[in-house]
Amino acid sequence: MPQLNDSISTSTPTPTTGARLLVDALLTHGVERVFCVPGESFLAALDALHDETARIQTIVCRHEAAAANMAEATGKLTGRPGIAFVTRGPGATHASIGVHTAFQDSTPMILLIGQCARDHLDREAFQEIDYRRMFGQMAKWVAQIDDPRRVPEYLSHAFHAATSGRPGPVVLSLPEDMLSDPCPAVPGAPAYQRVAAAPANAQIERLQQLLEQAQRPMVIAGGSGWTPEASANLQRFIEHWQLPLGLAFRFQDTLDNEHPNYAGDVGVGINPALAQRIGQADLLLALGPRLGEATTAGYTLFGIPKMKQTLVHVHQGAEELGRVYAADLPIVSGMPEIAERLAALRPSTPPVWAGHADEAHRAYLEWRTPRPIPGEVQLGEIIQQLRARLPLDAIVTNGAGNYATWLHRHFSYRHFRSQLAPTSGAMGYGVPAAIAAKAQHPQRMVVALAGDGCFMMAGQELATAMQYGLAVLLIVVNNGHFGTIRMHQERHYPGRVHGTGLTNPDFAAFARSFGAHGETVEHTAEFLPAFERAVAAQRPALIEIRLPQEASTPAATLEQVREQGRKMRAAAGR
Repeated sequence: MPQLNDSISTSTPTPTTGARLLVDALLTHGVERVFCVPGESFLAALDALHDETARIQTIVCRHEAAAANMAEATGKLTGRPGIAFVTRGPGATHASIGVHTAFQDSTPMILLIGQCARDHLDREAFQEIDYRRMFGQMAKWVAQIDDPRRVPEYLSHAFHAATSGRPGPVVLSLPEDMLSDPCPAVPGAPAYQRVAAAPANAQIERLQQLLEQAQRPMVIAGGSGWTPEASANLQRFIEHWQLPLGLAFRFQDTLDNEHPNYAGDVGVGINPALAQRIGQADLLLALGPRLGEATTAGYTLFGIPKMKQTLVHVHQGAEELGRVYAADLPIVSGMPEIAERLAALRPSTPPVWAGHADEAHRAYLEWRTPRPIPGEVQLGEIIQQLRARLPLDAIVTNGAGNYATWLHRHFSYRHFRSQLAPTSGAMGYGVPAAIAAKAQHPQRMVVALAGDGCFMMAGQELATAMQYGLAVLLIVVNNGHFGTIRMHQERHYPGRVHGTGLTNPDFAAFARSFGAHGETVEHTAEFLPAFERAVAAQRPALIEIRLPQEASTPAATLEQVREQGRKMRAAAGR
């Protein structure tokens, strides 16, 4: 009688490592590029990536904050999680800025942190941090992988968490000995799938009823989760219903700004005419934005918790509905799902508000017309020149600072996902975001706008652009101080300037020291020739624009802000 085990194979599973399983999972989930600053705590992962250079590009950055910002920008641009690798301790703390931006911007992103060996933990070992506690309030999920056999499971959960519901960042801690530990090969999980809710039929019927009953409706769209198809469906919806539409702060690329229904951006420095139109609306459709501080002018644009307008609030995350504003019709839905349903709606009779969208668009066009500012450089005119010269699909990035108000006010975003900027107000974002965008779309022109303070937080990444041949154009607005903080300082403590001045290098020479092209502009007429030379250089290029400190914002000089501060203090009896 034959033995039962005669036909059973006695071969053992192929051995592998946690790092190899990690890279296999990244490939399974469609990762094409990772950003990092190398560290000894994830050497095994770098070694595994070495075997996959044809399928995963590793871009080595000069600072972990830049690596994290590049991953965040990739997630924002593609809708798929951007990936950053950093080492423990200082590497993780540097990278936290990108995680915070991804959380506030609802951007899918995964930060992978090399961690101390497992038998060293809980001793305050070299560069040890408990990342669950550190990132607990700024990530959707934080975990540590202690068993290499569970790498596929954890990575699958990470990709699903980052992309489902309200998108956001995930942080995984990877003990260095876990990455190098041999283990049996285990089956990988299938590629992640985005999970999203869709509106119920009854909610769409109620939304149509509210529209039919309205006299002065208004749409505010934006936030993350949009796709080109969803944007096209949004356009069909506002056209069918002749609705004026504003776009939320730093999501101005959700719809073509030249569309006749576009009313302007709803954010910092909002057009007073647009704010008035929103205030006079009787129905507000908020499609995608959280209605956070920047979009609501510091929570002053609407009453809390019940605004006077009838509110239809659509968001991907149920936890955001009713968080600040109590909606009359809250809808949990992904943006593609709601936009598809809206595009199919038709008014039963011609809308009584016909013509309101045209009026709103004319007010927007008037608002974006530049006003003179002090000095020889008219920044509004330069932004207009950029608007006329850049291809429609050019990607424009920026960080934080008063310089960005000229961009938001005078530029026109024509192409879906052509704007990369942090709603979190993070400085140092524009340069790494531009580099990530150029790596993702090498055929598209990419321009970063940065203030002098903003640029110096990430200017070293010119080396990264040069190393990988990424021909970004960096425009540095140099006014020799932290302009936004100086503006607030003058408003609250007029004439008492302290802690906001800067001493800067020659930025064009700084760029040339890396091998990049460098230009300096001190008069408006010098910009276009400098721009043409920078583009013709076909390598990373920088244009420094020297602006006087008195040119504070498109709407006010520094002296006007200072005088406002004096009046405020006088009225308060100080």
